[in-house]
Amino acid sequence: MDFKVIDNYLMIKMPVEVDHHLAGAICKKADAFLVNDKVNNIVFDFEETKFMDSSGIGIIVGRYKKISYLGGKVFAVHVDRQIRRILYISGLNKMIEVLD
Repeated sequence: MDFKVIDNYLMIKMPVEVDHHLAGAICKKADAFLVNDKVNNIVFDFEETKFMDSSGIGIIVGRYKKISYLGGKVFAVHVDRQIRRILYISGLNKMIEVLD
């Protein structure tokens, strides 16, 4: 995982496997950035991600709820076919913007 703030965007580079083992750490670190930095939007970068289970969906939904409350948006970039399928099946594509 890699976290960077660029302008008012929190960029989160997701790990190869997004599962319950890492979900808590990702949420905790992302939330710290939301509290401490001037962040209005979140970008999840799935470039290296090959696997994501329901805890990954939970990470995104939780951050979506927090950032949308502040008037921000959530984006997903570098989404491969499998991750895109998970985002669409779960309905997340209606909450977040999936960019090509």
